[in-house]
Amino acid sequence: MSEREFMEYDVVVVGAGPAGLALAIRLKQLKADLSVCVIEKSSTIGAHILSGAVIEPQPLDELLPGWRDNPPPICVPAAEDEFWYLTKTGGFKFPIVPPQMNNHGNFIVSLGAMCAWMAPQAEALGVEIYPGFAASEIYYNEDGSVGGVCIGDMGVAKDGSQKAGYTQGIDIRAKLTVLAEGARGHLTKRLVKRFGLDADSDPQSYSIGIKELWQVPAGRVKPGKIVHSLGWPADTRTYGGSFLYHLDGDRIALGYVSGLDYRDPNYQPYEAFQQWKHHPTIKPLLEGGNILSAGARAIVTGGWQSLPKLEMPGAMLIGDTAGLLNVPKIKGTHQALRSGMLAAEHIAASVSSEGWDAKLRGSAVMAELKKVRNIKPGFKKGLWFGLLNSAWETLVAGASPWTLKVASDHATLNKLSEQESPKRDYVDRELPPRDRLAGVYFAATEHDEDQPVHLKVADTSICLTRCTTEYGNPCTRFCPAGVYEMVGEGSERRLQINAANCVHCKTCDIKDPYEIINWVTPEGGAGPNYQNL
Repeated sequence: MSEREFMEYDVVVVGAGPAGLALAIRLKQLKADLSVCVIEKSSTIGAHILSGAVIEPQPLDELLPGWRDNPPPICVPAAEDEFWYLTKTGGFKFPIVPPQMNNHGNFIVSLGAMCAWMAPQAEALGVEIYPGFAASEIYYNEDGSVGGVCIGDMGVAKDGSQKAGYTQGIDIRAKLTVLAEGARGHLTKRLVKRFGLDADSDPQSYSIGIKELWQVPAGRVKPGKIVHSLGWPADTRTYGGSFLYHLDGDRIALGYVSGLDYRDPNYQPYEAFQQWKHHPTIKPLLEGGNILSAGARAIVTGGWQSLPKLEMPGAMLIGDTAGLLNVPKIKGTHQALRSGMLAAEHIAASVSSEGWDAKLRGSAVMAELKKVRNIKPGFKKGLWFGLLNSAWETLVAGASPWTLKVASDHATLNKLSEQESPKRDYVDRELPPRDRLAGVYFAATEHDEDQPVHLKVADTSICLTRCTTEYGNPCTRFCPAGVYEMVGEGSERRLQINAANCVHCKTCDIKDPYEIINWVTPEGGAGPNYQNL
């Protein structure tokens, strides 16, 4: 095989999300002579980005002064907040919205559209941005430090042979590599293990957010209205809640978040979302409307105590890759932007990762996380304890003399023999989509069928034996895209992986109780093509 070609930069950023783009923009603002490259695995910038999203605008004000005169395509000022507790047939609205969820002065955006709007502004400053470039491996220098990334080959068949259009990948080498992959980045996962970055932190924890964008009949939408809920359809032992945001143009963005620390092996996050859509306060908004786009994404929720070390020789972590989301606020974009800007200031001074961990931990970004560090872990003991604990932590502004522990999500699942399944209290569904496969259509996901499967199962015999008996093959339920199926009977029974359905949410990589599923990047440009999510 011929020697791989390479390109060299001062800084390479993996991921064109808000953190990566903020870093690139600020770095060029501070030190225009540095060469900066941003690579992104999606076909276009923003195509793999999915978030609620309500953003705090202050970081954008600092990064791009005057942005309000030329805002992103979807940018609706927050108007009113509501917070509900739902039962199957009703519920009640809390008289006071928790202070962390007060959105006065914030904006509802499509984060994917916002990143697509930020990218040209980065390019205008001289940043080179390459969508469709999937970083498959880390490039290491001879001394073991990180020296860049290796872009995956294109045109490889499922059996590993080279197809007619085969193109060898290139190496992108840099003095400094910045990982901005978002939640559960596959390169970050390897680097955390290689450099022991999590030796002094709790395990990281996640939720799965499933979202749809709807066009509804005129007259139902109140642009800027923001509604959150907890309660039904989740039982009191399962962390779950919804968001519903009224946009302009008679559109509604809505979704459901399920904590991946759930215990019931029969729980289905996708079905919980579809059930919630049929609640009496939600269904009338959607009836007669159409889904425009849909998808799912892991959300990093471990918080302050789960933050790994953020630097290693030649590389650093920022944004959701680091784990900076503020769970009670249900917001991470402002944290991602701030971390990217702080990282740019650090790099401009030295083009080195050394000292980055201390710089971020001493910043307002980490101070914000420390204040709310005990709120999400409090829900491990159930909904009512979690709410009481949240009220206490809010009252004392996080000054409790204790820090609650975070457990690995894969280890929380009860075995079938240990689980007393709750009464689901579910209803018959009428609203689209009819099932998960129909939902995949609205994600517009595309993968060449004839390429190596990017969902690596280390030992499929476990799926047929232990997992069937102990957990009932939960991968067939926790995946929101129907990727995993157990097909056949008796000696013909096997695991079928429908990799072409994958929306890159990473849930399987997180929740598999045996940790034998490893998500890696497919061919560059493959995956969902989200529109305004």
